[in-house]
Amino acid sequence: MCISYDTDSDPRSLARQTAVQFLHQFAVQNDRSLDQVDLFLNEFAPNLQSRSLARQWILGTWQHLEQIDQLICQTSTNWDPNRISMVDRNNLRLAIYQLLYCPDIPPKVVINEAIELARLFSTAQAPAFVNGVLDAIYHKLKEES
Repeated sequence: MCISYDTDSDPRSLARQTAVQFLHQFAVQNDRSLDQVDLFLNEFAPNLQSRSLARQWILGTWQHLEQIDQLICQTSTNWDPNRISMVDRNNLRLAIYQLLYCPDIPPKVVINEAIELARLFSTAQAPAFVNGVLDAIYHKLKEES
């Protein structure tokens, strides 16, 4: 799932791509240890800023994974969570982490970036699915605050 980067791209976008790739690899390997995160980032993150952001987001997502997965299950009630592709699930996980714990990133940016990652890494139907789930979670969080 690794892609080559346009190094002129926004470091935050590159960090999101790298974070989703690591989370996907982590899930595929069914690994429960973050020992390889720095090795992965040193090899695949194109610059220091992207590496630093990706690391922060990966570790944060992993730390809050249970809460994030509960939100995915609660929100995608018409969809069996086991049928959500691993790529889409990890894209959603990162975006939900950012919605919950990264107040410096506007929610619209989080959702738009997740939609773009769905276009890049997933199926033609994935962007609409990701948008629907994240929009519902965003509105739920907004009501609760």
